[in-house]
Amino acid sequence: MQEGDAARGLPDALAKQRPDWKPCEGEDGWTCASVKVPLDYDAPDGETISIALIRRPAQGKGRRLGSLLFNFGGPGASGVGLLPRASVEYEKLNSRYDLVSFDPRGVSESSGVVCRNDAGMEDAATRVDLTPDTAAEEAAYFEDAKDFGQGCEQRAGKLLAHVGTANAARDMDLVRHVLGDRKLNYFGISYGTQLGGTYAHLFPGNVGRTVLDAVVDPTADAFGHARNQTTGFQRALDNYLESRGEDATEGTARIAALLARIDRKSLPADDDRELNQSLALTGIVLSLYSESMWPDLTEGLEEAERRGRGSKLLALADAYNDRTESGTYGTQSHSQRAISCVDTKQRPTPAQAKALLPEFRKISPVFGPFLAWDTAGWCAQWPVPGERDTTDASAKGAGPILVVGTTGDPATPYEGARRMADALGKGVGVLLTNKGEGHGGYSPSNTCVAKIVDDYLLDGKVPADGGTCG
Repeated sequence: MQEGDAARGLPDALAKQRPDWKPCEGEDGWTCASVKVPLDYDAPDGETISIALIRRPAQGKGRRLGSLLFNFGGPGASGVGLLPRASVEYEKLNSRYDLVSFDPRGVSESSGVVCRNDAGMEDAATRVDLTPDTAAEEAAYFEDAKDFGQGCEQRAGKLLAHVGTANAARDMDLVRHVLGDRKLNYFGISYGTQLGGTYAHLFPGNVGRTVLDAVVDPTADAFGHARNQTTGFQRALDNYLESRGEDATEGTARIAALLARIDRKSLPADDDRELNQSLALTGIVLSLYSESMWPDLTEGLEEAERRGRGSKLLALADAYNDRTESGTYGTQSHSQRAISCVDTKQRPTPAQAKALLPEFRKISPVFGPFLAWDTAGWCAQWPVPGERDTTDASAKGAGPILVVGTTGDPATPYEGARRMADALGKGVGVLLTNKGEGHGGYSPSNTCVAKIVDDYLLDGKVPADGGTCG
């Protein structure tokens, strides 16, 4: 159902509010604020929650174009935390746009969902096998998943049912309204593309200049997303191995054998910790997100294979899991599961996950088992119902939306970009293919993609559909 304006029908206390911008603690040049939004848009006069915002005003002397709102993905990534650190990538855009980001509902400073304490997170990371091989390991895996969901329900309460992407899109439109922008100019990355597609569907008349980079396939259900990622990560691993002059099939078999050995006996690591199979796999996954991290993968694999130690892969896994050296954990993994499980109606069973194993192992002996089990590990016993099967991104009447797909993207494989462009509709979705590696194409170092995106966002130059960089 398309909606005209999220502020319509809201009480004046919400519709007429204006952010009270104040200097952000520890972030020179940035200001922070919050806006109130309804917990439940079907009950606009009811309970509210706060959405945290961060902004750096346009820095150039040219005509200001308004706000450019960023979402960096996850779901569950904190835009308030990430934008100041990523802003060097967007200095040219900051010349004419206010750079703005936010913590979506259920994330970090916006009533962030936290499902268990640090000790519980550490226990699960060291004890639970994400690719169970025995009945006992399966039981522990699904008991942990149930416990995680129950922790979310106990701590988040009524918020848990309202953290889905559609409500986050409504929040974005209310943010647009209170910022005083007639149209929403938006840059979405990874899950941010799903959020952007949802926004375009709900508010096509409010779509401004919009870029979707590293695109989630809107046509995929829970099984489809897992299949896509199995394909994408194996493709990235093949590209990594071939860049080293190694046969991809042989190299994959070597890494799968290493993981099997670690499954039988964990490797010692720094600070008297151990690298188990699940953490080793997590470290490999992180290192495939960017070609610049391939040397880290090489170092980690060589340390494990030649020296029998797991310190490097464990450090990579810690970075992925947002674990500090002192053993504390960030909240993204909590928010990510909460949002994902509200978004999908599907509740795959352990039997359905197990049935996927032969197919997924054939696609990838390294990543297939983990992603097959993961279909049921996340949402099978989730305490609140899901909202939909797939993402409706049809946006008839919206202006052109630039969709950037990278051919070697591991987490959001390239095929999803074409499907998103098609789903947005003829004359709306404009596909740009980036022939390269990594999760996302826009970067000042990628001069082809950067020029096309910058020309579009700054000057309104819409490229031809089907263009290619690289």
